[in-house]
Amino acid sequence: MSFFKKIFNKSDDKQRKLSSPSDLRSNDIIILSDSFALPENLRGQQFQVTAVNSYEFESDTQTEWVLKNSENIQLYLTLDVDDEVYLKFSLEIKEDDVESLFNLDDFAVIFEEDENALLARQQDSVNSSQWTSEQYQQCIFAQVGYFHRKDHRSENLSEFEGKEAGEQFELYQLLDSDESHGIDVEVWSDGDTDVFLTLYRPVTDIVDMYPGS
Repeated sequence: MSFFKKIFNKSDDKQRKLSSPSDLRSNDIIILSDSFALPENLRGQQFQVTAVNSYEFESDTQTEWVLKNSENIQLYLTLDVDDEVYLKFSLEIKEDDVESLFNLDDFAVIFEEDENALLARQQDSVNSSQWTSEQYQQCIFAQVGYFHRKDHRSENLSEFEGKEAGEQFELYQLLDSDESHGIDVEVWSDGDTDVFLTLYRPVTDIVDMYPGS
């Protein structure tokens, strides 16, 4: 607990009250459920919000919270809002993990227009264990977005092109049959490609939240 004592003081009556994950800011703390439905690296863990970023799309702007725990495991949290609100946890994986998980020829189909890639899991890597599903179907192809290292809730995002417009990327997304697990692929303008395993969970998996100092 010593890792977190410096971050918040529960006896301070003037502390902000957190009633929803959407209230989270930098330095805040979340505590996750110890449910076996969660991967082991999430189960019962305490994470600090180390940064707040924004993903800007044509139809909406999403808040991203960067999370890190005392073991320096880094995750990303967004809120998936449909008829209900779900937590969307994202874990970045490396090329070796992708090679273990999927046939690379099948994975390349993700980037072919009108193909709607269907991916079957081959074998989990150490990093992907408990984060994956048996099969994924593509649902988003080359959706243009802009990444901002700003919190759009408190900072204005530039409407103009150029340095302040954010970093442009294309999003490719796949989901499993019950939409509880997914894959997000972000392709940046310089050709760099980031791959994330995603997990959709009920908001109740956050069992407590504390405001940071």
